[in-house]
Amino acid sequence: MAKDPVCGMNVDEKKAQIKAQYQGKAFVFCSAGCKTTFEKNPAGYVK
Repeated sequence: MAKDPVCGMNVDEKKAQIKAQYQGKAFVFCSAGCKTTFEKNPAGYVK
């Protein structure tokens, strides 16, 4: 399981359909809304 970087929800990486890349790393999201939020300011969510 991976954590959605925006809301913190656990997401199954193998089944996740909503994904994004940032600085060579893959991120998975629970919803399109979280992905959109992440894409507006990815540096704010990457630790």
